[in-house]
Amino acid sequence: MPSPPELPPRFGSRWFTEGVPDDELPEHGMSAPDAYQLMEAEMSLDGDPTRNLATFVTTWMELPAKQVVAENLHRNYIDHAEYPRTAEIEQRCIRILANLYNAPGETTGCRTQGSSEAVMLGALAAKWRWRAAREKAGKSIEKPNIVYGLDVHVVWQKFCRYFDVEPREVPLQPGKYTIGPEDVEPHIDENTIAVVAVLGTTFTGHSDDIVGIDKLLVELRSKRDLDVPLHIDAASGGFVWPFLHPKEKWDFRLDSVHSINVSGHKFGLVYPGIGWLIFRGKDDLPEDLVFYENYLGETDATFTLNFSTGAAVMLAQYYMFCRLGHSGYVTVMRAMERNAQFLAGRLVEGGRFELVGADSPQLPLVVFRLSGDTEYDEFDVSSQIAAERGWMVPAYTMPPDAQDVTIMRALVKENVGHSGAVTLADDIEKACRILDKRGRLPEHARKRVRIGPGH
Repeated sequence: MPSPPELPPRFGSRWFTEGVPDDELPEHGMSAPDAYQLMEAEMSLDGDPTRNLATFVTTWMELPAKQVVAENLHRNYIDHAEYPRTAEIEQRCIRILANLYNAPGETTGCRTQGSSEAVMLGALAAKWRWRAAREKAGKSIEKPNIVYGLDVHVVWQKFCRYFDVEPREVPLQPGKYTIGPEDVEPHIDENTIAVVAVLGTTFTGHSDDIVGIDKLLVELRSKRDLDVPLHIDAASGGFVWPFLHPKEKWDFRLDSVHSINVSGHKFGLVYPGIGWLIFRGKDDLPEDLVFYENYLGETDATFTLNFSTGAAVMLAQYYMFCRLGHSGYVTVMRAMERNAQFLAGRLVEGGRFELVGADSPQLPLVVFRLSGDTEYDEFDVSSQIAAERGWMVPAYTMPPDAQDVTIMRALVKENVGHSGAVTLADDIEKACRILDKRGRLPEHARKRVRIGPGH
């Protein structure tokens, strides 16, 4: 009996059986549908963004917002002469954020690829201002330093290494995962270009004592003639505190705050690739850092570490401002907070976990740790729910000197509704029951599915 004809391979034609290109350009291409199916199959092997409670970056936008992104992917942000309306929308966003952060008058700023670029630019501006003041006074410009707590993102350490600034790092303590004036004062001197305070830390979602640090810097200005600015790293909190904690002073209402960075692609509710840097006033951006170019027929001023970059997500940020307005952001943030509080309650009710720092203003997340003696730890719980149910809920140790403290963190973003919180709580409980019987996971399994804290 003749053999039936062999069915043709699918999902990328011959790549379905031969493997995918991974080290050199293939000799021949494939059809567009095959290329699409190949990419779809590859991405299906990734983690599920809807179950990603590990990173702060937005993983869901409504359809019209996605259309704004898709229809403007070809638009280069930096070509101001060719796309003047795009440039105007950037300035609108800057003015909106400056007003949201209570800037006292006319100000300036820029869009960035994310808060990492915004941090670099804001810190460079502080270094340039410090250097100009020292030169004017006839003093040395050697050995600049910057003061921050180890609750900051690693980008601050990158800035110090890349731009030759001494990092003066304040260690954390068990039970104290933010910093205050008493922590930074011993590190400040005439070579300090800025003090950094975090609004919504990566590790626990809390804020440094920004009011206390500002008060200290005001006192140092009058008593020791040290004029040290305060930079606020509001990568996550800049789109949360104005709507959930509007009475808390952390922004330009404080005299020492000269610059603020914020990530639009976090709680600004936009897909990855958009951040913002806002200055207190125009004088806070040194002219030496602004470049003027005229190769496209019109002189443009640029303050950026990148050049060509897409405008799509920046336009999506403006869409979100128009779509939600102030009251809309309040509604979304309160919904996230309510679902986070529900999840926290369920975890505590189960009797296995205790909350970390739930009694102070916090991002919409849940930070928790095992409360009793078990044969397993938080890494095992994180690994188990990832392996069994695909949840990305990281476990990690805190920075020095609190490195002996291990916690878990679940971000409750816009796409994690009430039912999602219920399911997650149930899955964590089931994972713990499995671990009660089995004990600690093998080390190779723990390493394979362990998830870092992210940003």
